[in-house]
Amino acid sequence: MKKTRRLATALTAFALIALPGMTGSGTASANATSCLLCHNAMSGKATTASGAEIELRINSNLFQASVHGSMACTECHQAFTENPHTAPDQAVADDLKKLSSTIAKKAKVDPVAYSACSTCHSDVYQSVMTSVHGKNIAEKGAADGALCLDCHGGPHGIVKSTDENSPVNRKHVVATCANCHADEKLAAKYGHEANIMESYNESFHGKKYTLGHTKAPTCVNCHGYHDIKSKSDPASPVFGTINKTKTCGNCHKGANATFVGAITHKPAGPIPHYAELGLIVLTMGTIAFTIAHVLLEAYSDIRDVVFRKKEEEEETKNESYNECA
Repeated sequence: MKKTRRLATALTAFALIALPGMTGSGTASANATSCLLCHNAMSGKATTASGAEIELRINSNLFQASVHGSMACTECHQAFTENPHTAPDQAVADDLKKLSSTIAKKAKVDPVAYSACSTCHSDVYQSVMTSVHGKNIAEKGAADGALCLDCHGGPHGIVKSTDENSPVNRKHVVATCANCHADEKLAAKYGHEANIMESYNESFHGKKYTLGHTKAPTCVNCHGYHDIKSKSDPASPVFGTINKTKTCGNCHKGANATFVGAITHKPAGPIPHYAELGLIVLTMGTIAFTIAHVLLEAYSDIRDVVFRKKEEEEETKNESYNECA
């Protein structure tokens, strides 16, 4: 037994030096290193008792660069011992067990680990669970409801929202929301407008965002993020004229009921559609006419030069003939 423990200690110490990025000290770092000693070298997938497939390899560089890189693996995977693994029946706090059972249909791989986000982010987690996304999971048992990882990315590579690689960074947040809200099947299931993302992209806000305007509002500026409410919820920032006026007023001082009435995800109707189509045709026609005019002008100039040259040559020949005669 002592030899086995000494061997495990030696391997962990070696891994602290050998694994890329694993140069930290302390219990958390040693714990992560002990786990990554195997999981950084593994490949392939495994099937859990719930039938979910998991990737066995954890990229040590990616994990160490994440916001959780200094944490011990067992701070999230609380149902497992550090090394070697035992069956997931370790002592877990009752509140965490309750929460994990609530989100079990969503978190099929390790509900306890998914629930462990609440250990450090308790206020945020509470906001999420009372949001339209969280209620969809907790009250309806829907596996397609959005939870932490759907927005923030893989559990072992989460970075700050200010990092340009984060899915919730303003450069990517619209595309992240679109992963669900541009899905026609989900739109049909939950009664959403199927063209929500399309209407945003076609809006003045969306076009400014696409062009890289740093102050163009994204989904979260109007709807919020962790505590998103249904548009039919009086607490939603886009519920009713009063809430919309206040929300729009954050950027547009003096916004009123008439102003906010124009901000919507609903189809614009036939008039704006055909007006836009007419402007496109007019613009393209003007460009085509200008190009044709320039080409004809150039052709005319070239023709005149060529014909004038021929006429001059003919005149020169006639003069030479007359002189000889």
